[in-house]
Amino acid sequence: MSEFDDAIATTGPDDSGAYVGVLTHEWGIGEAVNGGLLMALSARATGDASQRAGGHADTLSFSGIFLSPSSPGPVRARPTILRTGRSMSTAQVVVTQPVDGVDVERFRALLTLGDLGRYDEAPRKTVAPPTIPPLAECMSAKDAPPSLSQSGLLQRLDLRLDPATIGWAVGAPSGKGELRGWMRLQDDRAPDALSLLLALDAFPPVVFDLGSQGWAPTIEFTGYVRARPAPGWLQVRTHTDHVAGGLFNEDCTVWDSTGALVAQSRQLGAARFPAT
Repeated sequence: MSEFDDAIATTGPDDSGAYVGVLTHEWGIGEAVNGGLLMALSARATGDASQRAGGHADTLSFSGIFLSPSSPGPVRARPTILRTGRSMSTAQVVVTQPVDGVDVERFRALLTLGDLGRYDEAPRKTVAPPTIPPLAECMSAKDAPPSLSQSGLLQRLDLRLDPATIGWAVGAPSGKGELRGWMRLQDDRAPDALSLLLALDAFPPVVFDLGSQGWAPTIEFTGYVRARPAPGWLQVRTHTDHVAGGLFNEDCTVWDSTGALVAQSRQLGAARFPAT
């Protein structure tokens, strides 16, 4: 068991169909727990519930609305299997946390589940990974400003960012709205379909490269797992092509160590910028 597996472990289902886990500050950014970890935890619980209902286990798509930031403590994921077909299953999951005796909803999502092995064939069309300098030439998250490097999440991950995309860390954002780099779990656990959901939400907010400051919460997230990744480092690129009114879209693409595209996402987030 790795730190990641421990973090997404749950018990259940209980009599209400809920899976119960525990979130910790070790996967936090500021006061909140990383949304990617929460997505992985809920996807694992939903896959188990789907299999118990005769359905499929692998998350193919995940579309969620984040209603409130999660915090360290108990968490409940309640999957509902909506349909089980021959090649795909559809489910909803609602994630809550108890606050002062009341269940507060953190997010809810719709998932399409299937068998990733069914789609294991050479792509007809794909996107090649970006050119990223070798690991030794990239900036480690350990060298990030203390406000970031001391977060629990970045101590669980080994992130190496392309030097061309880290000007924001020293007060000189490029204005291009793009981050690139390498990623693996700090304990060198091999990536899998569940950890790809974490990878899609693991990089610093892309709007930092446009001068944004502070927390950039996710409002809506849609992600796709395209294949099981090969062992080794993941290559990640995030970018934004529209920022207005304090809202931005962030697109993320993940490739495995063989250069195969294994996951994609788009999220809507909120950002703060210094007054001009």
